[in-house]
Amino acid sequence: MTDLLQQPTGVHVDLDGRSLTIDEAVKFARGGGRAVLSPEAARRVQATRTLKQDLIAREIPIYGVTTGFGDSAHRQIAPEKAARLQQNMLRFLGAGTGQIASPEVTRATMLFRANCLAKGNSGVRVELIEGLLTLINHDILPLIPERGSCGASGDLIPLSYVGRALAGETEVLYEGEVREAADVLAELGIEPLVLEAKEGLAMTNGTSFMSGFATLAVHDARELAFVADLCTSMASQALMGNHGHFNAFLFEAKPHPGIIESAANVRMLIEGSQLTHDAEDVVPLDGAGFRELTRSVQDKYSIRCAPHITGALRDTLEWVEKWVSIEINSSDDNPLFDAAAGRVQSGGNFYGSHITQAMDSLKVALANMADLFDRQLELIVDEKFNAGLTPNLIPYFDHTDPEAGLHHGFKGMQLSCSALTAEALKLCNPASIHSRSTEAHNQDKVSMGTIAARDARTIVEILQHIAAIHLIAIAQALELRGVEKASPKAREAHRLVRMRAAFLDADRRMDRDIAGVVELIRSGELSAVLG
Repeated sequence: MTDLLQQPTGVHVDLDGRSLTIDEAVKFARGGGRAVLSPEAARRVQATRTLKQDLIAREIPIYGVTTGFGDSAHRQIAPEKAARLQQNMLRFLGAGTGQIASPEVTRATMLFRANCLAKGNSGVRVELIEGLLTLINHDILPLIPERGSCGASGDLIPLSYVGRALAGETEVLYEGEVREAADVLAELGIEPLVLEAKEGLAMTNGTSFMSGFATLAVHDARELAFVADLCTSMASQALMGNHGHFNAFLFEAKPHPGIIESAANVRMLIEGSQLTHDAEDVVPLDGAGFRELTRSVQDKYSIRCAPHITGALRDTLEWVEKWVSIEINSSDDNPLFDAAAGRVQSGGNFYGSHITQAMDSLKVALANMADLFDRQLELIVDEKFNAGLTPNLIPYFDHTDPEAGLHHGFKGMQLSCSALTAEALKLCNPASIHSRSTEAHNQDKVSMGTIAARDARTIVEILQHIAAIHLIAIAQALELRGVEKASPKAREAHRLVRMRAAFLDADRRMDRDIAGVVELIRSGELSAVLG
């Protein structure tokens, strides 16, 4: 293919099948850029392609190359039919349903497919990978339905749409318009790719689609872990809580790395606050028989235990990130060609078990964060628990004010937060245990990795909205309490929130405020507060 005008902006990525990082992939997925095949990877690719051609010429039966697919593997075809077999595979797999994957998921999917093939074990031509990179670099994005993958043999149905885009046989998104791939390729002077033996299978037989969802979910979950620490620190101040709950001694006594990090963040974010106290600051009883304390020595669990909950998310992310990083730098198709040994080997590298297990675990950790935010919000809006703040965080109205009794403040926001939390919890059912035997009982045990990764993506998006509601409420609470008494870092976070959501001085719609603060969370600006 001819590689024409390249995008001048975005990230530059050299693909070698071994060293692509999650951060690089997310930057590319969200900002576009230019991806190229490394010279060393190209040499490895060419070597296995040469081996494939030799084995085909010797008329050795090779799964999916000179045999049928799946339970048709016992039917061998002549070498001259091998190319047509690949074209037909892309066509019969065109059975996806559901909403179209977002451009960022599609870019990540295409990048991972190119990187996995660049590892050099798949027996494809360099031209196939370069053709895929041409689409990526021109931001020609196939329309991929989200539903239809069982996660073994990889993401067959979703990835078939990428393969057909190369062949000019599907619809694509290009420059904001949905068009026929053939028309876009012709406009740019790019020849549609005619696949050769193994190349249709190599395009579809892998975990790149589920990895696209997983990578974005992991990246965003990392930011949400910080937002959770920020919310805890601000909620503690709004409720005039006990900052002693976050003292280093407590967490050194139970040294899970995640909770140590979260507690340290909360301490730093609270430092300098005039609103919190330590239990040691409470005046002694001095011999009296009994008294009612004005400030409790212990806060409720959703504040006091928050580092333990957020810390579990951080520690989950540590191994989840490792698994996802390995997956996006793996040969995940079948069969693979061993150039050193001069043989082809069939296996199951397309199986998405690690993505499934990682995403099922991440789902639970994220949904626990949703529940944590929802419980903290309850403490802040409920006049029975919010330490003297107004009911539902309404502005202060004198009883003689004509507006008195007319406003309900954050009541609707809490209702929305509760509904969102319930939905996040519902999605936690592990996908990995719902294997279904399919494809004429050849794929009799499948991973369901794409469903798990899509669920994780959805919970991330839900949690971003829950966190936005919570941040808006905390900003309101601190303003009612006296934001000038809050810690410097809480005041900075309050300022960022206020740039997108004004103080609620009377009942109004809040959906636009939520959307604005969701964008703040997604931007990563809040984590800069810690710096």
